[in-house]
Amino acid sequence: MAIRLTDMWQTEAFRGQAARLETVVGGRTAKLFEALRVRTVGEAARLVPRRYLLGAEDSQLSSLRVGEEAAFIAEVVSFKKFHNRLNAVVSDGTARLDMTFFIPPRTHGWYPGFMEARLRPGQRGLFVGKVGEFRGNLQLTHPDFVTLDDQGRITAGSKKNVEMAELAGRSGLIGIYPATAKLRTWTVASTIQLVLDHLGRDLPDPLPEDVVQGVDVRALARDDLSIDWEPPGGTALPDLATAFAWVHRPDTRKEAWLGKQRLLFDEAFGMLSTMAYRRRLARAQSATPRTPAPDGLLNAFDARLPFELTAGQREVGAEIFADLARDHPMQRLLQGEVGSGKTLVALRAMLSVIDSGGQAVLLAPTEVLAQQHHRTIVRQLGELAEGAGLFGGERATSVALFTGSMSAAAKRQALLQIASGEAGIVVGTHALFSEQVTFADLGLLVIDEQHRFGVEQRAALTEKSPTKPHVLVMTATPIPRTVAITVFGDLEVSTLREIPAGRSEVITRVIAERATPRWVDAAWERVVTEAAAGRQAFIVCPQITATDGNGVAAPGGEEDAIIEPRNVTDLHAELVAGPLKGLRVAALHGQLPPEEKEAIMRDFAAGELDVLVSTTVIEVGVDVPNATLMVISDADRFGISQLHQLRGRIGRGAHPGLCLLLTKTGRDSLAAKRLLAVAQTRDGFDLAEADLAQRREGDVLGAAQAGARSGLKLLRVLEHSELIRQTRDLAEAWADKDPGLTHPGVADAVRQLEEQAAGEWLERA
Repeated sequence: MAIRLTDMWQTEAFRGQAARLETVVGGRTAKLFEALRVRTVGEAARLVPRRYLLGAEDSQLSSLRVGEEAAFIAEVVSFKKFHNRLNAVVSDGTARLDMTFFIPPRTHGWYPGFMEARLRPGQRGLFVGKVGEFRGNLQLTHPDFVTLDDQGRITAGSKKNVEMAELAGRSGLIGIYPATAKLRTWTVASTIQLVLDHLGRDLPDPLPEDVVQGVDVRALARDDLSIDWEPPGGTALPDLATAFAWVHRPDTRKEAWLGKQRLLFDEAFGMLSTMAYRRRLARAQSATPRTPAPDGLLNAFDARLPFELTAGQREVGAEIFADLARDHPMQRLLQGEVGSGKTLVALRAMLSVIDSGGQAVLLAPTEVLAQQHHRTIVRQLGELAEGAGLFGGERATSVALFTGSMSAAAKRQALLQIASGEAGIVVGTHALFSEQVTFADLGLLVIDEQHRFGVEQRAALTEKSPTKPHVLVMTATPIPRTVAITVFGDLEVSTLREIPAGRSEVITRVIAERATPRWVDAAWERVVTEAAAGRQAFIVCPQITATDGNGVAAPGGEEDAIIEPRNVTDLHAELVAGPLKGLRVAALHGQLPPEEKEAIMRDFAAGELDVLVSTTVIEVGVDVPNATLMVISDADRFGISQLHQLRGRIGRGAHPGLCLLLTKTGRDSLAAKRLLAVAQTRDGFDLAEADLAQRREGDVLGAAQAGARSGLKLLRVLEHSELIRQTRDLAEAWADKDPGLTHPGVADAVRQLEEQAAGEWLERA
């Protein structure tokens, strides 16, 4: 863990919330809540309703709107039976409303009689459902309901509808909660009422009052497009007990909104306080300053570069060198556009560390990428990679590769090079975490594709050095600022936007296979044309082999038609025997033996292959300047950022690139809009915003970030950017005020996130 804390909760509020849910509601009900990832009392109390409906005592049919959830008491005016449906009209004295019930198949006549007995004219009932519209009239389809007697008592209804009625029959707003097939929203609601009673109305607030009161609620309201009112001056976030009550038992939508803002703030404050203390912890640790020698490897490398560094590369390089020269560990994130030269910036940082007598590690998430990095670094260094020692001032070093699938003999040799310090640069995968790997003097850890690794994994590798090494993490997935300060808040951020000179334009086109099937043939013809011109092509598939049940229903109403995605194995065989016959075509995927993968990538990079049919193992790090064409099959199976990464493998040389996105989805689908966004721009930062708008940040960044996915249960970085901005300032100010983390409530909030991160790390390990 990044922050060391005691195991005991210091505040009553956190102790109460840490209790297991079964201690309040029993084991059978608690088991059902596990599907919602709710296991404790606190997690249940923070399970916020998806929306609210107005209680039956306050609802009138004349005030209903399409799309709203409604609960109301009304009297049946008429009831009619049709071939496949039942229609009822109800009235509350202010207006009338149609209700439709479709007759389930194979009911053998009992269903109409069952409904007719309960919805006869004159019968009063409590009805709950979502308001729709049919032919200009408001309508409810299959609403839940119970029947009532003249005194308002329930006379008939299923068990789950009785639970519903007990809640919906009161005044105020009724929460509609996330639910599962076995756990109805009404059961969730009644369970949470028990949880709130258990916690009590006198639950003390664990966070400092001045911190909570420091939130500008009026600014939050102006930033929230979902509300049409503005809080009066002086409105503040409620205390925790009031927030729970307002979220789960609100009388007004204002109360519900303010209560949720407090729970959002708690989540943001825990996350951003943890990041603030991690930064202070890093600054308090000692590290060996690393500065380049005047006549060392870095200068020798710069002198042999065949091109000029971009302004961005020089600027970011200066930031990194300044960090490396300090006596506390660098903690920096380098993000950049595809092809912006991040690896070159990282290599110059590694050479600077070698100049000062240290070693540098480049950690990659896959063997293919590690091997590619190793080849690229050796090629770029040339004779500078032929050294045999680590002595600052010598103008050469060795570059070692260490992966899990290497032979025992190769591993032994690499381990000796690493332990002795002969290898100034070590490139490897997760295998570097193993206990057998020891370093002579680890000065810099570079992590490529940061979103594939978690904070705890970072920490595990830095523990291999007696003094903390400097850390540089890289991502080719541009990160919106609000994501960066929540998920990567313990890191300083450097950004590369400029593409080096010499990179060519890449045009992207979407091919709708169902509408224009002939364009698929044209795509294969284009592959042949590029090969005839001496250039190369990538063809990417979403899976290795055909798998049963992995298809999707065909659009356009063909319910029995299933669209199976193309796979590497079958498409490779089909193309070699058909449209690409005569070309040098290889198949590449993650299940091949490491030696075979390495040989295929080496042959493709050397121009000995024309076409590579591959999975996404070529997504990052692969640098083949002669590749000009990419065909991505079933492109709708990939996210925006992943498509942008794949496209970045072409157009890296003197010739322009063409990226063809093949899809079988309908033109109006969400997936089609995603592909269109990719085709319209090559700006990775714009695409990152679009990706984040369509998907949750945890899905965009991967689940490995400690707290990024499971920690952000309520917070959404696009929706709550103003709250994040304010909370970051408050968390920073509090960490300055209480550097020792002595406040019990703040310590508990940080501990909760740290323990969650450690638990996820152990699960992955």
